[in-house]
Amino acid sequence: MPPLLPTPDVLTVYGADWCFDCRLAKRFLDGAEVSYRYVDLEVDELARTLLEDAGYRAIPVVVTPAGTVLTEPSEDDLAAAAGIAA
Repeated sequence: MPPLLPTPDVLTVYGADWCFDCRLAKRFLDGAEVSYRYVDLEVDELARTLLEDAGYRAIPVVVTPAGTVLTEPSEDDLAAAAGIAA
């Protein structure tokens, strides 16, 4: 079984600046004024390795404080994960 992603204390988005879906997720969360942590996988090699070892190939990967992991989430998925109305 691959290693699990750590459960964060705040909604965490793993992504890269070149990723269109990552930019959309950040724009949605910013617009909804949701507190979140952004981890740039182009800068954070340890985080990139963590995701690769866990088997995640698509980004963004969003991890909630409840431990739920979303890959390439829609705005509705992000809203539900953040506990807000879409």
